[in-house]
Amino acid sequence: MKNITIIEDNFALNNGIALALKNAGYTFTQLYKLGDYNSNEHTDLIILDINLPDGNGFEFLKKLRETSEVPVVILTANDLETDEVMGLELGADDYITKPFSLMVLRARIDKVLKKKKNTDETVYRDEVYVFDFEAMEFTVNGVAVELSKTEQKLLRILVANKNRTLTRDQLIDRIWTFGAVYVDENALSVTINRLRKKLDAAEKIQTVYGIGYIWRAQ
Repeated sequence: MKNITIIEDNFALNNGIALALKNAGYTFTQLYKLGDYNSNEHTDLIILDINLPDGNGFEFLKKLRETSEVPVVILTANDLETDEVMGLELGADDYITKPFSLMVLRARIDKVLKKKKNTDETVYRDEVYVFDFEAMEFTVNGVAVELSKTEQKLLRILVANKNRTLTRDQLIDRIWTFGAVYVDENALSVTINRLRKKLDAAEKIQTVYGIGYIWRAQ
């Protein structure tokens, strides 16, 4: 189930958006100012108002794009073409001017999420690594490395969220929850250490002490 974060200071509009999309199978995190956003909490799409009590949505988006590729749909009362261009250039996936139809918003969100799903890469590559998750082929400097199914799942989650800290609970839930009766508390640490060793990735898979782990990419 996709989670949508709504950052909109108008309570009625915020609730209206959540209500309109509720039956579409989404869950929601409803925020009313930028300072309430937690980058460590998983979200599949952000609906972002531009004029908020504690800051400007454009500045928020600019900073967000330094570490995250989560889809963003901008909502704004500004109908200037320059504002729309700015939003898109900063990395917004769509731009909707108030007032708007909630049915149109729902269609736009569905389209953005579908596009995101279709464009998610199954291959990760950089100067050292090539990970083909569909073919289950992994190389380090051109040398093949064998990974267990659990190691593959962990690696895929990390690289899909590169430069974003994932908590231990998030990783455990997404790797072992389904079909697992009990997960030893050290299972994640053991798998992380094995993955680091196999990939020689101590500099890539970094521990964020007291929180979790991050795949550090250029």
